Formats: sequence, C-alpha cells, structure tokens
Amino acid sequence: MKDAFATAKVLITGGLGFIGSNLARRLVELGADVTVMDSLIPDYGGNLYNVEGIRDRIQINVSDVRDSHSLRHLVQNKNYLFNLAGQTSHLDSMINPMADLEINCQSQLSILEACRAGNPKIKIVFASTRQIYGRPTRLPVDETHPLSPVDVNGINKMAGEQYHLLYNNVHGLAATALRLTNTIGPRMRIKDARQTFLGLWVRQLLEGKPISVWGGKQLRDFTDVEDAVDAFLMAAASPATNGQVYNLGGSEVIDLAGVAKLMTEVNGGGTYDVREFPADRRAIDIGDYYADFSKIRTELGWEPKQSLRETLTVTLGYFRETLPHYL
Repeated sequence: MKDAFATAKVLITGGLGFIGSNLARRLVELGADVTVMDSLIPDYGGNLYNVEGIRDRIQINVSDVRDSHSLRHLVQNKNYLFNLAGQTSHLDSMINPMADLEINCQSQLSILEACRAGNPKIKIVFASTRQIYGRPTRLPVDETHPLSPVDVNGINKMAGEQYHLLYNNVHGLAATALRLTNTIGPRMRIKDARQTFLGLWVRQLLEGKPISVWGGKQLRDFTDVEDAVDAFLMAAASPATNGQVYNLGGSEVIDLAGVAKLMTEVNGGGTYDVREFPADRRAIDIGDYYADFSKIRTELGWEPKQSLRETLTVTLGYFRETLPHYL
C-alpha cells in the first residue's frame, strides 16, 4: 500500500478536521504530495492546530466545498480525493436543514462534477456514515440493511453517498464509500457534541466536570481514528473497491454508561451522570447500533487494531496536553 501513495498527489476535503488531518499526517509519512481544503467555518470542526508539525509539508487551501471555482482548480492533476467535507451535527441539521442540504448534498454534486470535467481519472473515497441506516431492525448491521435515516443529516449523507456510486456506475468516476461509526481519537472536536458526543465527554472529564450520559443503555461500537485512516488508504489503493460501500466498526460493543465508566477509569478519576434524553435528542436517537464489518475484512483485510481502552488512553493523553487549542 505504501507504494500507492509515495509521490501521489492527494486532495483531502475537510482536511483540517478530525479524520482529515490524521489522514494528512499518515499520507505525508508515506511520501504523498498533500493538499488539504477546509472552510474553517467555526461550527464544522476544522482547526489549524490539527496540522501542527506538518504545516510546512502540505498545501492548505482555505475554501468552501460550495465554491465550485475552487474545486475545479483543486481537483486537477490529483491521483486521489478523500472527500471528508461535511456538516456532521444531527441536531444542527434539524434546526438549519438548508445549510445541511447545501454542504452534504449540493456540494457533493459540485465535487463530482468538478472531477468529471477536470480529472476523470481520480479515485475518490467518500466518508459516509452509519447514520443512514437509521434505527436498526437487526444487529449487527451489515451493508444490506435497509437505509432509513431519522434526521435531515442522515438523508443528505445518504444522497451524497448515492451520488458517488452513481458517478462511479454511470460516468466511470472511480468512487467508494466508507460508512463510519463513532470515530474517536486525537484531534476530534471536543468543544461541543457537534461531531461526536464522546468529544464533549472528553472535555467534561478534563475540566473536572461530570460526564452527562443521556440514556446510557444504548449499545455502540467505536473506531479508532488510526484504524479509520487505514481503511481510507486501503479503499483508495484497491480498484476492487470502485462502486462499493463498506462498514467500519469497532473491536468491542459496549453501552454508553460503560463507556463513561471506562473513561473515568482511564483518566484516573472523574464522575458521570446518567440522565433522561432531552425531547429533541430522543426523537432522532437510533437506539442500539453496532456494525458487521466482515465485508471490508474479507475483501481488504481491514479490521480494528486498537481496543477501546487503548484508544481512550491515547485520546485523553493527547487532549490533556493540548486542551487550550481545542476550546
């Protein structure tokens, strides 16, 4: 896989965000020529500190994926596009659905059209989400599970994924989609719960406040960000992934109260409160979810390497040292 990215020209949309910046770091290590594109809109997770230490080894373009002129320029001559730009807050999507539509739907079409017109040989890996399944009717959830999102964000992400598959199948634009689930690790957004509830839990713990657990019995799996980066690189490097979707998952299944307990143990202290769901959150909660990722394991050899305890240890250690840069 290393040979696939040495000297390759790579564009990462959302590249100053959580997963994008970790991906950029790995690609730099592999010898790729990396350009990151990010709007740095405060609510969406981009943070220049995420590329601290590699800023002089990448190109940074501060622009919005809604800017089709920038896109047409940026996709030219690239071998790979990792498409991670998006609005991730489920609650925000219900409050401001038109902005979510623009970023997660309209912009995805702009990206694909820019590639079709200016670089039809590019390989695209799209960051999709387990949210498109909605409330599971069976567990674990595999890729054949019905898609039935419970919020505007899920509907728009589902459309974004389908656009990528359509352009693969009809226009021959090589694209694959990874359905992510609760990715966690260094550089994730911890200011609030817009990206993941676990980010806010990290902040609460490190500030000496009780973790607020809503519900507590919901089952989840979690993906270490380095494991997610592995999956993006494997999907990009293999032509067999074109037109395919793959679930990512975690090494264990645990309820949310159990996650909070484990976090306090790893942190060497802290407390958590189990609370009733607020009505606006309950309406879009999906209940239990954990993934069947046997497809990507069978076809690409991917599987989680990190235990949840290891991931939480690394994550809390990172933010303990860098907290002011993320508040």
